[in-house]
Amino acid sequence: IEANIETAQRLLAMGLPTEQVRAMFEEGKELARKYGKENVYDFSLGNPNVETPEEIKKLICEIVSEEDSLNLHGYMSNSGYEDVRKTIANSINKKYELNIDEQSIVMTCGAAGGLNIIFKSILEEGDEVIVFAPFFGEYSNYIKNFNGKEVIASTEENTFLPDVEDLKRNITERTKAVIINSPNNPTGVVYSSKVIEDICFVLKQKQLEYNNDIYLIADEPYRELVYDDTDVPYIFNYYDNSFVCYSYSKSLSLPGERIGYVAINNNMNDFEEMTAALSIANRILGFVNAPSLFQKVIKKSLNLEVDVNIYKRNRDLIYNHLIHLGIKCEKPQGAFYLFPKCPIEDDKKFCEEAKKFNILLVPGSVFKKPGYFRLAYCVSYETIVNSLPAFSKLMEQYRL
Repeated sequence: IEANIETAQRLLAMGLPTEQVRAMFEEGKELARKYGKENVYDFSLGNPNVETPEEIKKLICEIVSEEDSLNLHGYMSNSGYEDVRKTIANSINKKYELNIDEQSIVMTCGAAGGLNIIFKSILEEGDEVIVFAPFFGEYSNYIKNFNGKEVIASTEENTFLPDVEDLKRNITERTKAVIINSPNNPTGVVYSSKVIEDICFVLKQKQLEYNNDIYLIADEPYRELVYDDTDVPYIFNYYDNSFVCYSYSKSLSLPGERIGYVAINNNMNDFEEMTAALSIANRILGFVNAPSLFQKVIKKSLNLEVDVNIYKRNRDLIYNHLIHLGIKCEKPQGAFYLFPKCPIEDDKKFCEEAKKFNILLVPGSVFKKPGYFRLAYCVSYETIVNSLPAFSKLMEQYRL
């Protein structure tokens, strides 16, 4: 019994940091009931507010009506439908001038499922995974799931770009992987080709020094959400031992469908063994397969996209207002988050103060970067317009 209690407590402790975000979401609903939805400004959760493309609804109906039900709802390869994987591989080849095939694609339950099967396949107890702060807090839990050790590397102040020298200092003979997230949650920063080249140069050096494979994992659920013609480099063109985790949660506004994939660089060392390991991990971790219906939907939806100009309009309005109020903030190039510097050192206290004005924000501490806060602007434009006077009143307290 004591062992069971300890396990439960350990899992609860793992969930506490990121659970704060969900708790704020629930708090926002309660405030909306109390004060009216139009008077509550909930910027806590990265839940897309842009409508799913209308064609998706039509495709769902077509597939359900026309597909043989046994085929649509039956078992499949652990890696997903071969024709779906082949179509995705061809799309990647066309966009990024590559030459991968369906063997490089494993369909997953979103990017989170993808990260978990990668860690299951590459980590042994005590292996180290390097992450750059600030970062999506669930990375910590995914690494712990497989007895890995999280190692936090720094980013440059204000720009939030990786500190490559700090990366170099943190790599050891136990380093198994480095995670990059671009466009980034929580900052919206996009890593340029120069940044990617610098990271890969260090990793290549360290692989030779330690005679070990070091994997570069790109978590890319926001790849399509970029502004001002910003380019997002594809890491297969820079580093052989690399994975890309992709999700359609943001690019097609389908977060509840849990559909995505892992792409494995076909130049990876032990490529065939790795693809087999990922397929097995998909099964034994309980995912078994990505949802069958939405694999079929995705195959026919690769040319669809949401209207990112809606997010850009939101970004420009809230960013310009905060800058006008004296808040320091790097202008995001992608995703739908701002990561401004708090006017006081205590980010948790600042976010508590914001609640007095019905503004819900997430402390930077949740992303291992105290002194900042995250604002998710994937809300209605009207919500942002209505929130501006509340932000002005909040900042009056700090005489900015």
